[in-house]
Amino acid sequence: MKSWFAAGLATAIVSRSLLHKALIFKFGRDVRALNSGNYRPLLGSYHRDAVLRFADGDHRWAGEHAGRDRIENFLQEFVAAGLQGEVTEAYFGGPPWRMTLLARFDDRALGPDGSVIYHNRTVLLVRTKWGKIIAQEDYYEDTARIGDFDRRLREIEAGRSCGTVVE
Repeated sequence: MKSWFAAGLATAIVSRSLLHKALIFKFGRDVRALNSGNYRPLLGSYHRDAVLRFADGDHRWAGEHAGRDRIENFLQEFVAAGLQGEVTEAYFGGPPWRMTLLARFDDRALGPDGSVIYHNRTVLLVRTKWGKIIAQEDYYEDTARIGDFDRRLREIEAGRSCGTVVE
C-alpha cells in the first residue's frame, strides 16, 4: 500500500513539474512570436470570452478588453507600436482546471533612430481554465510611462504623415 502511495505521489510531482516546464516553454515561445510581430499564437491562448484588464489612462491600450476580438485589437496595437517584451520570472499555482500564473514582463520600444523611447516593468496576473486564459490583469511599475509612450507614438505617426522625421 505504501509503495502505491509513494509511486502516485512521485507521479503527481513529476507531472506537475513537466506541466510547469511545458507552460513556461509555450509562454516563452508565444512572447518570442509576439516580439517578431506574430500575435496569433498568444491570442490562441485566450478563451473566446476572456477579459484582459490593462492600466487605465489616456492611451490606446487603456481599460478592459473583453472577448477574443477585443484582445486581438489590443495585441495588434501592441505589435504596431513596436513593443518588445521579455518574461523574466513566472510562477504557477493551482490545478489545471483553475491555474493561476504570475509573471514579470519587462517591455520596451525603440524610436525611429533606434533609441529606447519606452520601457517598463509589469506583473501579469493570469487566471486559466484548462489551459485557456480567462482573465488577465496587468500591473505596471509606472503607468505614466504608458501615456507618455502613446503621446510619443502619436508624434512619430504625425511626423510620418507630414513627411517629417520625428526622433
